Amino acid sequence: MPADPPYSDEHIRQLGLQRGRIPQHVAIIMDGNGRWAKRQGLPRIEGHRRGVQTVRTVIEECARIGVGQLTLYCFSSENWKRPPLELDLLMGLLKRYVIAERKEIMRQDIRFSTIGRTDRISRGIWNEVETTVELSRNNPGMRLCLALDYGARDELTQAVRTIAQQVQKGEIDPASITEQTISDHLYTAGMVDPDLVIRTAGEMRVSNFLLWQISYAELWVTQNCWPEFGRDDLYQAFRDYAGRERRFGGLVDKPTESCSP
Repeated sequence: MPADPPYSDEHIRQLGLQRGRIPQHVAIIMDGNGRWAKRQGLPRIEGHRRGVQTVRTVIEECARIGVGQLTLYCFSSENWKRPPLELDLLMGLLKRYVIAERKEIMRQDIRFSTIGRTDRISRGIWNEVETTVELSRNNPGMRLCLALDYGARDELTQAVRTIAQQVQKGEIDPASITEQTISDHLYTAGMVDPDLVIRTAGEMRVSNFLLWQISYAELWVTQNCWPEFGRDDLYQAFRDYAGRERRFGGLVDKPTESCSP
């Protein structure tokens, strides 16, 4: 079965979106699975299972709308503090996801990738992850990146350590180190920085996610927990993004506006 076709310009307009104002890299902090399950009187793992359905919806919509990369914060380095039973269930969900979605990823021409540490998740799970990465490596569609065992401070620490070692070996001149040097040593080397960061469940923090990369990203927060995040929420995030002025520390050439009421 061929991939679902991209949305037409007319359909994009009907959604209230602007083709030239769609973020090319969207990063999402998927929060609230446990809270949603608790409100429903369900075990926490049911929230995570329901969250997988939301993942499928968001991936499909982003691909058809024309997003270039979607990065999902799936498992943070801090999540290891959770109870062993929940960790086992989360790892089982991850393994089942990369196996079950493999055909769909290939059908949609999605390029699957990951960022984060690779030494603490079991080898059996990583074998399945790497299989999906390799199979989809040359796919021409949207890049889907899962942040697994990821923490931005750890990422920066590892990058600084590697650069220091290269300086010590004489491979890098300290005077030549630039922002690009640091970017090239992060897990996200070769990826564009996010334009838009979406966070669910109403939390007003970035939770150690892509701290270097989101320096100039637009932030959008919804009170909806991840299992109840839907297409309309995604469209609204994109509409709000389109209405913002991204100055990157500069000025916009327009008449001066007062901050007074």
